[in-house]
Amino acid sequence: MSVTAKVSSRAQTVLPKAVRDKLGLKPGDTIRFRETEQGIIVEKLDHNVDDDVSADPFATFTEWASPEEDDGWSDL
Repeated sequence: MSVTAKVSSRAQTVLPKAVRDKLGLKPGDTIRFRETEQGIIVEKLDHNVDDDVSADPFATFTEWASPEEDDGWSDL
């Protein structure tokens, strides 16, 4: 499958129907954009997956994810 979509001036896009159908997306579903060596993968997020980093809203804040930061905040 190969489909295209435009990105608006507000960085928004509409997922083409063929993509929504292929992923089984419904209103309210969540998708994830995951980078791989081959490119970016768009996938439907399964909310039943416990080890998913997207379940932790702070998992993406890597600027504070160092041993030095852990030590600095450990006494709070």
